[in-house]
Amino acid sequence: MFTGIIEELGRVRSIDRRGEDARIVIKAHTVTEDAHDGDSIAVNGVCLTALSVNRDSFAADVSRETMQRSTLGRVLLGAPVNLERAVTPATRLGGHIVQGHVDARGTFLGATDHGGSWTVRIAYPREIGQYLVFKGSVAVEGISLTIAGLTADYFEIAVIPKTWELTNFSHLRPNDEVNLEADIIAKYVERILAYTPRPK
Repeated sequence: MFTGIIEELGRVRSIDRRGEDARIVIKAHTVTEDAHDGDSIAVNGVCLTALSVNRDSFAADVSRETMQRSTLGRVLLGAPVNLERAVTPATRLGGHIVQGHVDARGTFLGATDHGGSWTVRIAYPREIGQYLVFKGSVAVEGISLTIAGLTADYFEIAVIPKTWELTNFSHLRPNDEVNLEADIIAKYVERILAYTPRPK
């Protein structure tokens, strides 16, 4: 589990494609300080298992499902990636509960500069529309954010200077794909309301 508070902007050092799977190596310094093989690290909001952890990098295997559902299947060498270690029992939950299980890919439509802060517009696919709520939480590229505007086709988020500086938002260009994870509470509520037990 994660909070959506990005700790570090890493870089993709290598990509080794293995059929429909891949192994990626991420250049990093902060998230590797106390990480060990087998620990969970979120990469652009995707929960991955860290392997071959050393002082300045870690590797991770990316499954076919993750390659297809997230943007990791299209990630390029040298690309900046948002990194966050999994929470501990003593972690402050500064964002919201983020599982690192990407629901869909959205599209970065653009950002309006307000002289230090930005309004970012993200198009989303219909299958996650029911989980998005005005002033509700959403994770974009693993970043915990609040929906500040919502239409049938896109949502807007207000991004403060620190988030703009420390994440890959400033590297995005119009029509770039982004990873989206809806609030887990909304998904559980939907399942509870829709579920009908089978007769005994």
